Amino acid sequence: MADTTTLTDTAPEPAEQGRGLLSRLYTGTGAFDIIGRRRLWYIVTGVIVAVSLLSILVRGFTLGIDFEGGTRVQFPAADGVETSQVEQIYTDTLGADPVAVQTVGSGAGATIQIRSETLDAGQASSLQTALFDAFAPQNSAGEATPDAVTFTDVSETWGSQITEKALIALAVFLVLVSIYIAIRYERDMAIAGITALFFDILVTAGVYSLVGFEVTPATVIGLLTILGFSLYDSVVVFDKVEENTRGILHLNRRTYAEQANLAVNQTLMRSINTTVISVLPVLALMVIAVWLLGVGTLKDLALVQLVGIIVGAYSSIFFATPLVVSLKERWGPVAAHTRKVHAKRAEAAERRAASSGDAAPSGAVSVTKDRPESAAGPRAGARSGADGPRAGARSGADGPRAGARPTGKRAKKRR
Repeated sequence: MADTTTLTDTAPEPAEQGRGLLSRLYTGTGAFDIIGRRRLWYIVTGVIVAVSLLSILVRGFTLGIDFEGGTRVQFPAADGVETSQVEQIYTDTLGADPVAVQTVGSGAGATIQIRSETLDAGQASSLQTALFDAFAPQNSAGEATPDAVTFTDVSETWGSQITEKALIALAVFLVLVSIYIAIRYERDMAIAGITALFFDILVTAGVYSLVGFEVTPATVIGLLTILGFSLYDSVVVFDKVEENTRGILHLNRRTYAEQANLAVNQTLMRSINTTVISVLPVLALMVIAVWLLGVGTLKDLALVQLVGIIVGAYSSIFFATPLVVSLKERWGPVAAHTRKVHAKRAEAAERRAASSGDAAPSGAVSVTKDRPESAAGPRAGARSGADGPRAGARSGADGPRAGARPTGKRAKKRR
C-alpha cells in the first residue's frame, strides 16, 4: 500500500524554513513585513507622540540655571560631606531651600555645587561664612579659607539668547536638509525625512520632560547633533528604496510597497549595528561623566544623544520609509501601478481557482511514493500546462516570497 502525503497551499516558503530571527536579520530576505503593517507602526508612533506632548504640556521642562538664571555656589568637598548637610545649612542660613545640591567629580577633585535663586551680596556673604564654619573648605594651595567658597551669577538673558540661536540653527538645518533630499531623491522622501526629524525632536523633548532631565545648553547642542544621525540613517534606507524601486512602473510583478519593504529588510541589520555602535560610546561617556568625573556638561550631552540615537533609529525604519510608501500610494503613477498589480494578481488567483476546481475538489494535492503525479492533477512544483499556472508562479495572488531578489534590470542580468 502506497504511503501518501498531503501538500497544501499553506506550506511555508522554502526560503524561511529552518531560519531563525538572526538569520532573517542578516540575510535581509524581506521576511519582516514592516511596510505591510505600517498602520500598526503609525498607531505606535501616534501613541509615542501623544505621550510626549502630554508630558510637555503637563510637566513642562526642568530648565537649568543657564536658562532660568540664578546663583551657582561651589566649594571643594571634604571627606564625609553629604549633600543633605549642605542643604540643611543653606536652609538654616537663608530661610529657603536651594534649587539643587549635587556632588561633582570624585576623589580629591570632588566639589559641592549649589544651585539657588539669585542671591544679593548680604545673602552670599552669610552663606559663605556658614559653609566655611561647617566644612572649612581649602583652596588650591591647601589653605582653609572662606574664599574657597565661590559664587557665580548667571543671567536668564544669556539662556534666552542660546535658545534663540539654537532655533535659528535648527531652522537653517531643516531647510538645507529639505533642499538636499528633494534634489537628491524626490519630494515625498523629503517630506517623510523632515517629518521624521520633527518626530525625533518632539519625542526626545518629551523624554526629557517625562523623566525630569535638566535642560542645559549642552542638551541643545546634543539635540542638534542627533538630528544628523537620524537623517543619516533615513538617507541610507531611502537610497536602498530608490535602488530597489528603479523602473518598478514598467514591471507588474511587485508593488512599490513590496520593493520598499525589501529595502528596509536589507538595511535593517545595518541600522541595528549602527545604533548599537553609536550607543556604546555614549554609555561609556555617561559612566565616565557620572561616576568618575561628575562633569554635568558631559552627562547632559550623553543623555540627549542616547535618547536621540534610539529614537532616530526607530523613526528611520518604522516611520520615515512607511510614510514614503503611504505618500506614493495616495496619488500619482505609483498608486495606479499598485492597483494594476493587485488587479493582475486577482485575475491570476481566479484562474488558478477555476483550474484547481476542475482538476480536484480541494486545494490539496495527493502525492504517492509509487506515482509522482496522481490522477487528480500535477504534483506540487510541477511546471504549468494547459490547465493553469504552476504552484508558486510569479503572477500569484500573494506578494513575492521571502528571499526573492528585487526586480529590475540588475536582477535580469543575473539570469
